[in-house]
Amino acid sequence: MFTLPDSWVWDFWFADDGEQHHLFFLYASRALHEPDARHYRASIGHAVSEDLVTWTRVEDALVRSDVGGWDDLATWTGSVVRHPDGTWFLFYTGSTLTPEGNVQRIGYATSSDLMTWHKAPENPVLAADGRWYETLADGQWHDEAFRDPWVFADPGGDGWHMLITARGRTGPADDRGVVGHAWSPDLRTWEQRPPVTEPGQGFGQLEVTQVEEVDGIPVLLFSCLASDMSAARKVGTTGGVWAAPAVSLLGPYDVAAAQQLTDSSLYSGRLVRDHAGQWVLLAFHHDAPDGSFVGSVSDPMPVRWADGRLVVDRARARTGKD
Repeated sequence: MFTLPDSWVWDFWFADDGEQHHLFFLYASRALHEPDARHYRASIGHAVSEDLVTWTRVEDALVRSDVGGWDDLATWTGSVVRHPDGTWFLFYTGSTLTPEGNVQRIGYATSSDLMTWHKAPENPVLAADGRWYETLADGQWHDEAFRDPWVFADPGGDGWHMLITARGRTGPADDRGVVGHAWSPDLRTWEQRPPVTEPGQGFGQLEVTQVEEVDGIPVLLFSCLASDMSAARKVGTTGGVWAAPAVSLLGPYDVAAAQQLTDSSLYSGRLVRDHAGQWVLLAFHHDAPDGSFVGSVSDPMPVRWADGRLVVDRARARTGKD
């Protein structure tokens, strides 16, 4: 488990350099006292591990910019990929407060070694396009949701794709969650495209999306709590990490058929392959038994397919104590 004694840790993502797993994570000081305040104080920390269990913290990756910057409130969730020329790209969410509310946009930083990162001067590279995506001006949500970029190479070699936590333009406010989409030929320039899912699937937002082929079967992973679900979908659940069937990495994704992998004790789950080649899930500890916020990253939990659905074996989580 990865935990910090003086800070909450929540959303995270990985990179693998062939020798070590790199964990990039959001964190904020517990001196804030109120866990919800962490969102407006988030920085991106960094730790490394050989086994996804024992972690060594290293120098932070990114912090927010000075006042007036596009990411001057906080730096939020992202993903890391490597360009064919060897350059590492860390895509992340930049948050800023406007008179109308919180606006989220997407930019990136680059590194030659995964340790020292430099923000791109052309940031931000993407913001919500009102032709397809809800904005603050629509007055339907508490912020302009356009965040959590998940970037992956096109399976056929046609550039790069980005999946985005976003909201559509139609439907009830609690049922507008969509998976946004953008495409790039080179990771530096991005073309925004319509969402790859439709509103009306039961979720107000699909956070921290990820697509992978687990044992040859494609799956879309995302997270959503009951407080951000439609009235019908939230009945009988606290929410948590969800898995939706996918025809391929590029979709279509059947969000309406999504099934829970975890309850709200775990959130923002990430699938990753360990160095033995086994797929595991890590998530951050969200709700304690008494309902309080925890804020630490779990140990890796094996996943498998059973009767056509992805299953997490929490009882067999690796702790490094065997």
